Amino acid sequence: MTKLKIAIQKSGRLNDESLKILKDCGISIDNGIDQLKASARNFPLEVMYLRNGDIPQYLRDGVVDIAILGENTIFEKGNDLSVIERLGFSKCRVSIAVPKEADYSSVNDLKGKRIATSYPNTVNHFLSENGVKAELHIINGSVEIAPNIGLADAIVDIVSSGSTLFKNNLKEVETILKSEAVLVASPKITSELNAILKQLQFRIQSVLKAREFRYVLLNAPNDKIKDIITILPGMKSPTVLPLAEEGWSSVHTVINKDKFWDIIDELKTNGAEGILVCPIEKMVL
Repeated sequence: MTKLKIAIQKSGRLNDESLKILKDCGISIDNGIDQLKASARNFPLEVMYLRNGDIPQYLRDGVVDIAILGENTIFEKGNDLSVIERLGFSKCRVSIAVPKEADYSSVNDLKGKRIATSYPNTVNHFLSENGVKAELHIINGSVEIAPNIGLADAIVDIVSSGSTLFKNNLKEVETILKSEAVLVASPKITSELNAILKQLQFRIQSVLKAREFRYVLLNAPNDKIKDIITILPGMKSPTVLPLAEEGWSSVHTVINKDKFWDIIDELKTNGAEGILVCPIEKMVL
C-alpha cells in the first residue's frame, strides 16, 4: 500500500503537539521508545522522526512527502517550500535580546555589534532590511550564555515565555519573526500521494476548526427564548428542544470559544440557567 511519509521533530514540544493533532485526526501510530520510523495502523501514513533543521532538505529531495515544522525553520532553511496549512500550535517568536543593563533604543544600536544566533539567514535578512551591519557568531545550541561570557553583545533566538532570557540576565528588544507550526509539502509529491494528503488535510482542518468553538447547552423559560437566541451567535440557528418541565426549553448552539465569556452575563440576565460548555472534537462544515 502506498503511504504518505510525514516528518516531525524527534523530540520536544513540537513533537508532542504534532503527534497530538494526528491522534485527534483519528490516526493511531505504532511507535516505540527511540524509534525513528513508525506506521499508522488505520491510515496510509508513515511517520519519520528527524532533526528539525534537516527536514527542509528531506522535503526538497522527496525523502518525505510532508512535514510539520516551525515556521521559523521554514524561514531560515526552507523559504522555497510551500506552506499548505497553518496549524496554530507551538507558537513562539524569533527575537533579539541584549543584556538587561545595555542601552537599546532601536535596531541601529546593533551596528558593528556581535550577535550570537542559530538563525543566521533570518538575522541577515532582518539586518539587511534595516540597513544595519553587524558581526554574526553562529552557535548551534544555547545562545543565551554568549553575552555573559563575552562572546556577543546580543543574541537572536526563539522566545516563548521569556523565562530563559530572564534567567540569563537578558531582555527582549525586537521581534524579528512570529512563528507557529505549519504543514509543508515536498515539491516532489506525486498525484497519488497528494490525494492522501487531501484526506489528511480535511481531517486536520476539522480538528483545527473544532478547537475554535465550544458547544453550549442551556435551559431557559419559553418566554425568554427569543431574547436568548438573539444573543447567541450560532453557526446557523440554535436548536431549541422542549424540556419535561412545562414552559421551559433547552437551547443548543455552537459559539467561538473566545466570545463565550463576553456573552455569559447577557445570557444569565436574560433568563438562561444550567449553562454547560463542552469542547468539540471535530467540526465538519
